[in-house]
Amino acid sequence: MYIIAGLGNPTAKYAGTRHNVGFEVTQLLAERFEIATDYIKHKAVCGMGLIEGNKVLLAMPQTFMNLSGESIRELVSYYKIDISTELIVICDDVNLPTGKIRVRRSGSAGGHNGLKNIIANLSTDEFMRVRIGVGDKAAGQDLADHVLAPFSDKEQVIMDIAFSDAADCVKMIITDGVDAAMNIYNRSKAEKDESV
Repeated sequence: MYIIAGLGNPTAKYAGTRHNVGFEVTQLLAERFEIATDYIKHKAVCGMGLIEGNKVLLAMPQTFMNLSGESIRELVSYYKIDISTELIVICDDVNLPTGKIRVRRSGSAGGHNGLKNIIANLSTDEFMRVRIGVGDKAAGQDLADHVLAPFSDKEQVIMDIAFSDAADCVKMIITDGVDAAMNIYNRSKAEKDESV
């Protein structure tokens, strides 16, 4: 079974903000694969279902971003999954251009407090993550203000495509493996165009 954990902040106040792209992709997966995310367990809004015949648990931790690891640790422990091969975390990344997707099988938190807390709670950084670029903050802008701000109309158009691509990416990780997804989604647009 896979646990797909989309990171974000609960409450309507944070809906549509940069920090909540993990929630957005998780909700899109729920819609696409008709998985009802309608109960709270282990400090997360959850839904159990199938993606291409593979059992999955969609989870959106309700602990607020900086404590995401508390929920994910409980989920991993309860369902006894293999962290390195069955946990997929979806989150924002200020170090990537808006809408760019980057897949990793492991690695540091890269300054992301949600990932930092997950690594601390799991005592490992060996878990897959799908990071979605939300653009860097403006010069002199506070990072928290940047990630807690909504997208501009122009950015939202780009992000809607990115959410769809990220959902496709998660499906590919499950059906074809993380290496296949990295090969497709970590390439630049120019590289992708050349291979078509």
